[in-house]
Amino acid sequence: MSVALTAQVKAADIVDTAIEAGSFTTLVAAVQAAGLVDTLKGEGPFTVFAPTDEAFAALPEGTVEDLLKPENKDQLTAILTYHVVPGKVMSSDLSDDMMAATVQGGEIKIDLDNGVMVNDASVVTADVAADNGVIHVIDKVIMPQM
Repeated sequence: MSVALTAQVKAADIVDTAIEAGSFTTLVAAVQAAGLVDTLKGEGPFTVFAPTDEAFAALPEGTVEDLLKPENKDQLTAILTYHVVPGKVMSSDLSDDMMAATVQGGEIKIDLDNGVMVNDASVVTADVAADNGVIHVIDKVIMPQM
C-alpha cells in the first residue's frame, strides 16, 4: 500500500503548485503567454511573489488583456520576472528594509513594519513550498520601473 501511495505523490514545481492552488489562473495564463512556463518549471530555486487573480483584477480595465497580446510579450515578461527572485527565500530570511534583486533586473523592497510588504503589496500567505522554490502570495501586482 505504501509503495502505491508514494508513487501517487508527485513533487510540484512552482507552476503546478500555482495551478493546484486555484487562485492564480491569471498569473498562470500570463506565464504561459510570456513563454516562462519552462523556466519556472526548471531547476531553480526561485522565489515567486505571486499576485492573486483579485490582484490582477484590480489593475485598470483592459491592462491584463493588453499585456496578454503577443506584441506586448516583452513588457509582460518584464512585469512577471519582476515578481521572481533567484534562490529560495523563506519569510524567516527576510529583514526590514532589505532590497532583493529580481530576475527582471530591478530591485524590490521588503518592509516588515506593518506585516510583510513587497514594495506596496502585502504578503497574504507566505512560504508556499514547491520542489523548485517557494511562493509568497501577494495582494497586488507590483510594477517595475519601465
